Amino acid sequence: MPVRAEVFGVSDFYLDNGMQVLVIPNHKAPIVKHMVWYKAGSADEPHGRGGTAHLLEHLMFRGTKKVKDGKFNDIVNRNGGESNAFTSLDYTAYHQFWDISRLELAMFLEADRMQNLRITPEAFAKERDIVYQERRQVVDNNPLSYFGESLRKLLWQNHPYGLSVGGTPEDIMAITQADVEDYYQRFYAPNNAILVLAGDIDVPTAKVLAEKYYGGVKARNIGEKVSFPNLDRKFQVQMDMKLPAAAAPRLVRTYLAPSYNTGNEQIYALSVLSAYLGEGETSKLYKKLVLDKKAALAVSVSYDYSSRSYGTFSITAVPAEGVAPKAFEKKLDEAVAQALKEINDEELSKTKQKMLAGLVYLRDNPEDAAYIAGMMAAVGFSPTEIDNVDKKIQAVSAADVKNAAAKLFEAASVSGWLLPMKDGE
Repeated sequence: MPVRAEVFGVSDFYLDNGMQVLVIPNHKAPIVKHMVWYKAGSADEPHGRGGTAHLLEHLMFRGTKKVKDGKFNDIVNRNGGESNAFTSLDYTAYHQFWDISRLELAMFLEADRMQNLRITPEAFAKERDIVYQERRQVVDNNPLSYFGESLRKLLWQNHPYGLSVGGTPEDIMAITQADVEDYYQRFYAPNNAILVLAGDIDVPTAKVLAEKYYGGVKARNIGEKVSFPNLDRKFQVQMDMKLPAAAAPRLVRTYLAPSYNTGNEQIYALSVLSAYLGEGETSKLYKKLVLDKKAALAVSVSYDYSSRSYGTFSITAVPAEGVAPKAFEKKLDEAVAQALKEINDEELSKTKQKMLAGLVYLRDNPEDAAYIAGMMAAVGFSPTEIDNVDKKIQAVSAADVKNAAAKLFEAASVSGWLLPMKDGE
């Protein structure tokens, strides 16, 4: 595959109020992905008020001085758009997918609720109850989510990333309307936001429209964000959890890993390692454990480096029926060790070609391009760095991958089994 000059073709500029704007032109269809990323997430919530950021996300769909309570989604739907939002540890994003002819409406709606949100006591109480019920349904009554949250607490310990994005039931019910309004005033400002436009749009048009709708939103002093501690302790934690609703045994092993902000010189080698070991059915661990040894029904690897603090590198597997947990872990360790021995230029080239092909797909999909570019920018990547991901991947050598793997597998880690609870246990 020839070297691409740019992965996404990102251009950026800043409004006078400090808002960053990323533009990713794609003129194959008259559509546009419109996203606003606020550079604050659940990690920035006050102690004992977990879920504040997520609750505010819900309330952002209520009303403003210009849009009646509960009518935001109605307006979007009547105009053929799709709208949603999500909250993470590091950022909160609001996004819509529109026909390009409705872009100005999207900008009006988003700029309006950036500065004019109105929260009534009735709306607050209703949405807090919804968030509370979501917590019960999505985490407490979902074995995979409950298990994952427990593992994260063990890995991160007192680090802010050990907190639940949605908050605990107790924290959610302790949130007051004043807490949400304070979070909104501290972080929902143009100088703490990134606007991403991907699709049938060019930079000159984006500048005119962004200035028209977002340029008049006043900058504010940004509230103090959470401070992340250095994690230099090495430890290994093993956890077994049995739950009645667990369908089958599952192993999750997660390592504390460098991120863009804690070790950006290593993230591309670790990205290649992740793809090589366990991203897709052509990966090494899938071939060895699922296809060859029939020891697993599924195995996958993921690496998250887009964070404000440290990242994570995780191996997830479902053993085949009859394979005991200890026996499976031995087989997994052997497969990982053998895969690392087999890394050579030919194997590396195949992996990198697969990764580069995926980047081409992202480039041709405005929705995915907006999400990936926005996520990277929200944690500090510059547009140049975003557009040179392919070159960084191509520059990774087999020695780089082996060195990164050696450091990774010595890092702090948690290894957990989710097991079905049998009758009588």
